[in-house]
Amino acid sequence: MNGERGRAGNRLKAARLSPRDVAHVGSSGLRSRPMRVVLSALGIAIGIATMISVVGISASSQAQLLRELDKLGTNLLVASPGESMFAGEEVKLPEESVGMVGRIEGVRDVGATADLNATVRRNEKVDEGDTGGITVKATTAGLLRVLRGEVGSGSWLNAATGRYPSVVLGHVSAERLGVTEPGQQVWLGDRNFTVVGILAPLPLAPEIERSALVGWEGAKRLLDFEGHPTSVYERSTDAAVQDVRKVMAATVDPRNPQNVKVTDPSSALRAKAATEGAFSSLLLGLGGIALLVGGVGVANTMIISVLERRYEIGLRRSLGATRGQIRIQFVTESLLLSGLGGLAGVALGAAATGVYAHSGGLPWVIPLWAVGGGFGATLVIGTVAGLYPAVRASRLSPTLALHAA
Repeated sequence: MNGERGRAGNRLKAARLSPRDVAHVGSSGLRSRPMRVVLSALGIAIGIATMISVVGISASSQAQLLRELDKLGTNLLVASPGESMFAGEEVKLPEESVGMVGRIEGVRDVGATADLNATVRRNEKVDEGDTGGITVKATTAGLLRVLRGEVGSGSWLNAATGRYPSVVLGHVSAERLGVTEPGQQVWLGDRNFTVVGILAPLPLAPEIERSALVGWEGAKRLLDFEGHPTSVYERSTDAAVQDVRKVMAATVDPRNPQNVKVTDPSSALRAKAATEGAFSSLLLGLGGIALLVGGVGVANTMIISVLERRYEIGLRRSLGATRGQIRIQFVTESLLLSGLGGLAGVALGAAATGVYAHSGGLPWVIPLWAVGGGFGATLVIGTVAGLYPAVRASRLSPTLALHAA
């Protein structure tokens, strides 16, 4: 009995591997085959780079749209003629509707435009039907303030220039007419008008970007304008937007409020911002597939590594390494391989997003959840990919492994 107890007491115990030892034995296979490591990690890197860049580009575009919304505001409403209850009847907004809207509680600024029966061309020699999609509108002096627009060059219409043959062009209109600076003339109606200003882009009012704007009084004197507005723009306080919207139609046309249509131009930008990532789902799925393919490549590499290193495994087992230690070695090697690919993929995806954002003038935004989730996915895939090769390596018989080698 005492002899058996002595033999039991002298039985060898497996040594415990420290984290440093685990990292050393796990990276030994990677250090010995650098080219294989690069090729295997490349699949993981491509998958992660695709996912990071897709999410980053979508987030950058969305951030730009939200930035524009913050700048332009969401408290702009537009009243325009709707459809009449009687077929073929033309709906006109009352001449006094601009002043009436300005009296609504909570309204800060009011402006209006009116479509004119006139065309604008570079000169009188251009065919009258070749308008380039440019409309001619009469405008009140307060329109630019309501839209929070800016004049790219020149000046806005004032009390003086608004009475005479002067015109302000939207930036799209200026491009189509070939007008590059104020002071040039265009043929509007049946006479030359002098361009006094060219507007900067107006995201909330694309119809203004494609228009030639003349003063309200000048349109009456020179273009037979009757004074009925086509669109009434108002800017209210944020708290009063919904209240103003409820009464705006009845205020514009108290007799026929059903003929007035009230719209919110900022809703298009909000909808675009909300759906910015909808079309990235397909690319995100493709990135996930590439990541899975990379995981299969890692698993394949680890299986080949087990077959090639049977002698090493048999030698370690014969020197006392346990099956658990062999499993830890190969799972660690798979994790390191996937982790390297994941880090490279995050860097590539961030760089691709940065290039896209810089070229488009967008803010560079990469959500932290995308980076953390993408890198975490590589570790999960690395663990799963390394399990089978690790179990297979741990089950190799030391004698057979050394004999086969």
